[in-house]
Amino acid sequence: MTGLSTLDLVIVGGYVLLIAAIGVWLGRGGKSAEDYFLAGRGLTWPLIGFSYYASNMSGASFVGLIGGAYQHGMVIFNYEWTATLVLVVFALFMLPVFLRARLFTLPEYLEARFDRRSRLLYAVVTLLTLILIDIAGALYAGGVVISTLSPGIAPWQASAGLAVLAGLYTLFGGLRAVVVTDVLQAVLLIIGAGILVAIGLERLGGWQAMMAAVDEGHRHLVKPPDDPVLPWPGLGTVVLLGFYYWTLNQYFVQRPLAARSLDHGRKGALFGGLLKLPNILLMIVPGLLAVALLPGLDRPDEAFPRLVELLLPAGLRGLILVALVAAIMSSLDSALNAAASVFTMDLVRTARPQMPDRRLVVIGRLFTLVLMVAATAYTPFIAGQFDTLFEYFQATLSYIVPPIVAVYLAGLFGRRVTAGAAFWALAVGMSLGLGLFVLREVTGLWEAAGLPGLHYTYTAQILFALALAILVIGSVVDRAAPDARQLGLTFRPADLAVAARSGRLAWLADDRLLSALLLSAMAVLIALFW
Repeated sequence: MTGLSTLDLVIVGGYVLLIAAIGVWLGRGGKSAEDYFLAGRGLTWPLIGFSYYASNMSGASFVGLIGGAYQHGMVIFNYEWTATLVLVVFALFMLPVFLRARLFTLPEYLEARFDRRSRLLYAVVTLLTLILIDIAGALYAGGVVISTLSPGIAPWQASAGLAVLAGLYTLFGGLRAVVVTDVLQAVLLIIGAGILVAIGLERLGGWQAMMAAVDEGHRHLVKPPDDPVLPWPGLGTVVLLGFYYWTLNQYFVQRPLAARSLDHGRKGALFGGLLKLPNILLMIVPGLLAVALLPGLDRPDEAFPRLVELLLPAGLRGLILVALVAAIMSSLDSALNAAASVFTMDLVRTARPQMPDRRLVVIGRLFTLVLMVAATAYTPFIAGQFDTLFEYFQATLSYIVPPIVAVYLAGLFGRRVTAGAAFWALAVGMSLGLGLFVLREVTGLWEAAGLPGLHYTYTAQILFALALAILVIGSVVDRAAPDARQLGLTFRPADLAVAARSGRLAWLADDRLLSALLLSAMAVLIALFW
């Protein structure tokens, strides 16, 4: 059974129209930059948590995670539980500083804490990563799935259609439209993945039958140091990438920056971390089911659409495709809005500080259109250079983000780090990382020259250590003491305090306790699949 039935197409078409209508409707009213880019700083914790989850569950999950699990097994779940760990650190230690600074964007913090050079450099890098990784990756995922289920549609046509759809409602509605539609899409994601897993396990004969059908290497989280996929020492890099992806990336942090209060921002981040833990069932298990039911796929990224094609009847197939479209559009709308925010607030407003808000919003919308075209044109590169979408995400980030993480953590927790040291750590670290990426992953010149191979997780740790060394040495040489304003942008113990509450269940509102409970649940899950 191939292709989509009329019923499937009606379901998908109805959903597309609904999302477009919501986006246009939410675009009414507020026209200020704060309304458009930060939803008026009025988001509550359920909206933040669901939007965190839905924006992440896109190409790197439905297609990327399932394809990665198909090829490599349980080890891929390390990228999920580490997100929970990182979000706990973010909620308790980092978000209070960011909200105190009243940021529009993450690059803005670098100017407040260090200087404008670092802000502009990171703003440009943020735009490049959003276009080349987040937006292009989501479009690639959509092209793979839709073209697999509907052979008459070419991958580039599917990618272009998704870009237009997500771009239009993001263009009109801003962050408020992104977050509200993300809630609906998160629910669809969970329902759709749950249905697929339930039917797949029933077809196969249950959990034990599935585990018996996969080889031993697919069953464990921890791998030996020479493992080509994720050696256990490389788990440090997974955490490192998690700090960038979840706490220093405008793509995600725009949500808690728009929180109604610190309490809502913290609980939203913790809720997003909680939603990541069930992904072992919703995203990893489908990959293992595909190993048992669809052995020998040439392209692991086809595991998800092939499962849908194999297991589901008309109607349900349309529902799952709606969930996939929801996932991709959640990723696209978040990345488009984040990129427009960075371009407008970090580059345009920095150059023209007196520009009125209404004109800034217009520029942000025009830049969204440019992004749609640029990312669609770049998307075919992914298929030509990497075996799986998941590999593309992780390898690319491993070369680019370690210096970024080093500078932000040093700025947040190191009171003596200077502006000059921060800029040179970013400039040298990212230049070296980008050069290595081109030599090793894009051109293959590194291997052709007979230079020794090194797993990208180890490369990331070396780049992180180099950036830290530049920060330490540069700060010692510079000796420029930060002023009182800059010191207010570092973490202080009082930031861990929580508001006093009354009532019998008031203790449940303590973010420190919620964090401890979340980390305990994470530890239990790791122990079960060690």
